[in-house]
Amino acid sequence: MVPPPRFDAVRFSTYVPDPAQPSQARAVRTLEEFAAGLGGAGGDGGKRSWFRSRPKAERTGPGGIYLDGGYGVGKTHLLASLWHATDAPAEQKAFGTFVELTNLVGALGFRPAVDALSGHRLVCIDEFELDDPGDTVLVSTLLSRLSDAGVRLAATSNTLPGRLGEGRFAAADFMREIQGLSARFTSLRIDGEDYRHRGLPEAPEPFTDEQVTEAAGRTPGAALDDFPELAAHLATVHPSRYGALCDGVEAVFLRGVQQVADQATALRLVVLADRLYDREVPVMASGEPFDRLFSPEMLAGGYRKKYFRAVSRLTALARDAGRLARTPE
Repeated sequence: MVPPPRFDAVRFSTYVPDPAQPSQARAVRTLEEFAAGLGGAGGDGGKRSWFRSRPKAERTGPGGIYLDGGYGVGKTHLLASLWHATDAPAEQKAFGTFVELTNLVGALGFRPAVDALSGHRLVCIDEFELDDPGDTVLVSTLLSRLSDAGVRLAATSNTLPGRLGEGRFAAADFMREIQGLSARFTSLRIDGEDYRHRGLPEAPEPFTDEQVTEAAGRTPGAALDDFPELAAHLATVHPSRYGALCDGVEAVFLRGVQQVADQATALRLVVLADRLYDREVPVMASGEPFDRLFSPEMLAGGYRKKYFRAVSRLTALARDAGRLARTPE
């Protein structure tokens, strides 16, 4: 559970705040102070003890930081920078997406997952989302246990913690859990426009089927698929394995991208887009442009933030794929 390859080298010093958005520079300062407060392991070298909790002197400042903002304002960059800046061995800090965290609990079981993470100094959760009542209770309980064990928490999301779950299920039925979770974080708003779109077209024009096939044939490590077949295959693989699907793939080539109207298919594509973006895998495609991948009804529904994030990331990867279309001289 470490930052993905795209964020291996990021640091607070490599984040470039927009002068027109003072909240960005303020976020860097706050996170630097938070990271500084995580240093100092005490006399036990930071090792976990089965018989005593961490000294209370180590538990100063907020128990967690919650980065809220739109797409492409650098939240994951800052979260990964916090992980890198925390003065602790890699085995004492964890970084993963919300989906990866829930998958970890599913794989280990709740109690073993608490045991595995409660010895950490820091747990970073990217793309924090609550999509159903079960996840609400699960994550609320997990983070409560970790916080009680002295683990500091940091998360990114496009939704303020007090509003998690709105538009997705009857949040009123779980307001107690949501409010309890919110109370453990200091919210930090980051304003700004998507850096992936600054001064660039919203989505590049798709290529033809012939161009995609030809480019795939001359690209080492290429994966070439027809979009409907890829969507059908994703239904046979658990989303926790999508990262493994991308291992060894240097570029993705898709023929015949179509607008998706099925919610389950769309959510699987969101996870795939996240894993491709993490690994900086360019995507060259024909058919519909990625800003028309999801139907208008989906973009107006409860999962709209997931879909907008996926469009933003796929558009960035499609721009990266422009170099693949050039024929070598």
